[in-house]
Amino acid sequence: MSPVLQDKVAIITGASRGLGKAFALRFAEEGAKLLLTTTSLERAKGTVDEIKTKGTEVAIMEADIAQESDTQKIAEKVMQEYGRVDVLLNNAAIWYGINAKPWDLWTVEEWDRIFSVNVKGTWLVCKAIAPLMVKQSSGKIINIASNVAQVPAASFFMPYSCGKGAIYIMTHALARALGASNINVNAIAPGYTASEASLNQDGSDQTFELANSEQSLKRREEPSDLVGAAVFLASADSDFISGQVLYIDGGTVML
Repeated sequence: MSPVLQDKVAIITGASRGLGKAFALRFAEEGAKLLLTTTSLERAKGTVDEIKTKGTEVAIMEADIAQESDTQKIAEKVMQEYGRVDVLLNNAAIWYGINAKPWDLWTVEEWDRIFSVNVKGTWLVCKAIAPLMVKQSSGKIINIASNVAQVPAASFFMPYSCGKGAIYIMTHALARALGASNINVNAIAPGYTASEASLNQDGSDQTFELANSEQSLKRREEPSDLVGAAVFLASADSDFISGQVLYIDGGTVML
C-alpha cells in the first residue's frame, strides 16, 4: 500500500520541536514533500536530518509568522521548491515558556505577544498560502487549536486559551470562505500533551494529574496521539470534511 500522502506538498509551521516535529516526521513517513518553518534554523537541524533519513524531500526556512513579509516568503519558497502546495498545517504558536497563573496577572505585553503569533500569525499564513490553493482548486488547511478553551484550566492560561478559542472561529470562517475553491479547513484540538513545552512548564506534573482526572482515557497524552488525525485531515479520506474541530484529548471534551 502506498503512503497516503505520497508526493503531496505540505507546509508545517513551527516544525523544529514538539508537536511540529512529530507532525513533520509522520508526514515524511507518509510520503509528503515538506516545507518546514522555524524561528531557529539551528534548533531545526536535528528534525531535518531525521526526515532526510526517511527518503523524502524537505526544505527548511526561518520565518516569524507574526510578520506578513515572512509569511509571503513562505508562499514564495514553497512555489520555488515544489511549484504547488497541497497541505498547510498551522502548528506554530507560543506555548513554550508559558506558565499557569491567575487570569488577572497576565500582562498586556503577554496578551499582545501571544495573540500576535497564535492568532494573527495563523491568519497571515492562511492569507499567504490560500491563494495558491485557490489557483489549483484544491488544498487542505489544518489548524492546531486546543481543548484548553473548553476546560477549567482555561482561566489559568487566559491569553493562550482565548487565542485558541479564536482559532475555532477562524477555522469555521475559512471553511465557509474557501469551500467554493475546493479547499478543506479543519482543526485539531489537543488536550494537555507531553510536548517539550508542556514538560518544561512549572507544575507540569500537577497539570497532567488534573488533565488525566478529566479524561475518559486515563493516561498522559503524547505527541504521537495527534499525528494520525493530521494525516487523515491531510489525505483524500477527508475530502468531504470541512469546518470541523476534532478534539483529541482522551475523551475530555465531548460535543
